[in-house]
Amino acid sequence: MFSTYILFVLMLILLIFNLSIYSALNKLFRFRKKSKGSNINISIVVAAKNETEIIPNLIAALLKQNFPKDNFEVIIVDDNSEDDTFLKAKSICTELENFRIIKTENKIFKAKKGALDLGIKLTKYPYILITDADCEPEVEWINSFASGFANKNDFLFGIAPYKRKNSLTNLVARFENLRASIIVFAFSKLGFPYSAAARSFGFSKEAFNKINGYENTNATLSGDDDLLLQEAIKFNFKIGMVTENNSFVFSNTKNNFTDFSNQKARHTSTSIYYSFKSKLLLAIWHLINLTSLFSILALPYGNIFLLPFFIKIIIDTFVLNNFQNNFGYKINPILFIFLQINYELNLIYFFLKGLKFSNRWD
Repeated sequence: MFSTYILFVLMLILLIFNLSIYSALNKLFRFRKKSKGSNINISIVVAAKNETEIIPNLIAALLKQNFPKDNFEVIIVDDNSEDDTFLKAKSICTELENFRIIKTENKIFKAKKGALDLGIKLTKYPYILITDADCEPEVEWINSFASGFANKNDFLFGIAPYKRKNSLTNLVARFENLRASIIVFAFSKLGFPYSAAARSFGFSKEAFNKINGYENTNATLSGDDDLLLQEAIKFNFKIGMVTENNSFVFSNTKNNFTDFSNQKARHTSTSIYYSFKSKLLLAIWHLINLTSLFSILALPYGNIFLLPFFIKIIIDTFVLNNFQNNFGYKINPILFIFLQINYELNLIYFFLKGLKFSNRWD
């Protein structure tokens, strides 16, 4: 009797969470408005390290932006690359008046934050966009952020999917990104923003300076995105999302699972520095999902323990399939069961690995 009561409460909480997530995403994407052109001036800052082969793709994507070139500048900061990243970028941008390529000197902060900090200090416009050197923003990226800033948002983050490749690691990474993005955007729509991806991230320079830039995010070498967002939350800045069509920022996944798991562990390690409210919300969410998943292990004690597991799988498949296109993905729903179980197990693995992970800028 007691176990039945516990299962009922568990399923009720799981349903409430997922109904809230579905409702939030439905409102977010159904009622989104097309971006309107804006006269806002924007500075784009990119930290690059050993990106000789792919930096041309980023520059090409920025040149295709549906935004007046006189209204934006690009500052690419080469952070002591061991290859020809600086020379490659310099040669491509020689005749581009709104592009600047610089090298890092006298960084205040370590790793990527130090490079970004140097670039931001050199910007001449009041709004800043951040992306990575291995990214390819779609044509409406700048325009969509400009529209968000025109609507008085102090911080903005957008959708950043991974490109598809024929490998298991790529499939796992794309699903991980899809699942994480659904949670991040839904919770933010519900009034609980907690994370963002530096691949598509922006803020006003005024707001950035008010929170002392990266000064309070140095507990870890990571966190140039989500920990900065945590600081914005403390100051009650207005945080918005960019979800318009053709505003995605695509990038490649890691080539093997070891590199991918190191990347995820590094990112996961920043979560211990989130606010108490964010950690509590995420802890409840993940605990309910993990409990529902592992309920199947109690099957010897009764068939009723199958119920939370199957309800979870059915709801996950429904939500993921309904919104995956909105996040730039088209994954076969038949694979969702395997991928979702793998995702929940990886959460534990990445968290434990992140606790002892040695951060480095690579």
